[in-house]
Formats: sequence, structure tokens, C-alpha cells
Amino acid sequence: MEERERRIGANEILYRSVNERIEDLNATFGTLTSSMTIVCECGDAACAQQIDLDVSTYERVRSDGALFVIVPGHQIEDVEDVVEEADTYMVVRKDAGGPEELAQAHDPRS
Repeated sequence: MEERERRIGANEILYRSVNERIEDLNATFGTLTSSMTIVCECGDAACAQQIDLDVSTYERVRSDGALFVIVPGHQIEDVEDVVEEADTYMVVRKDAGGPEELAQAHDPRS
């Protein structure tokens, strides 16, 4: 895996970890509703855009360690494929090989 792919993956893993903490805090403080606000999980380390998302959608995406939720247009086509599109978010799957292996290895739910 190239250094660029590894760096992109590391950024996405960091944002996914932040979103797991956000969900934990919602549950801990009893404010869990049918939606939550997460941070875009794209590979851009400077991105801090937020996405409003149904908790059920977040949980569905989290069930696969190779999937990430991003703001539309933030996909990086040479390391991931768009597998779902909505008005306010996209879901991307890391490409097979190094990018997917890195994402799966750092999945906080596995």
C-alpha cells in the first residue's frame, strides 16, 4: 500500500473513532434520539464538516468495517467506491487489498 493510501486510511479511521465516541456520549447522557450528528469520515485531515444521520443508518454502516460515511463529493476514487448516496451523505467502501485491510484492522467494533 502506498504512503498516500495509508495516510488517507489513517485519517478516515480517526474520524470513525471520533464518531464512535459521539455515539457513546449520546447513549451515556440519555440524549440518544433517532438521529445524531457525526463528523465526515473522509480522508482529508482538514475536513471537519458535520453530517446529520439517522442512528439506524449509522449502525448499519458501522456493521461493516470497510464502510465510511462522508459528505457528498469527498470520495477519493482511487482508494474507495461510493456504495450509497443520499442528499446529505454518501457511504464509501474502501478498495480491496491494503485500504480495506487497514480499515478492517482498525475497526473499533471488531
